[in-house]
Amino acid sequence: MVKNKIFKEKEIVEKMIAIYCRGNGHGKGQLCPECAELLEYARKRLDLCRFGEDKKFCKHCPVHCYNKEMRAQIRTVMRYSGPRIMLYHPVAAAEHLVSSLLQRAGGSK
Repeated sequence: MVKNKIFKEKEIVEKMIAIYCRGNGHGKGQLCPECAELLEYARKRLDLCRFGEDKKFCKHCPVHCYNKEMRAQIRTVMRYSGPRIMLYHPVAAAEHLVSSLLQRAGGSK
């Protein structure tokens, strides 16, 4: 199965939110309500992204579609989970890193 860019981004954000939630003692075996709300919000924003399959990572996007509060929350999650994702999901982390490097270099992945 070929996964599109939006699908892959949804997967990585879900993994990162789960790492954050578990690591901060929010949820026991599942996401706490606050983290579940953030995940649902992130998924909706990805579904509605005006750039579709041509989108960049949200961090590099010229249009910030998250509201201020959710944007602050997702930044906190990314700061916490970014260094830890390699331990929990090394393949997904490596793919994400390669995609990010290609994007910065002007590639199309």
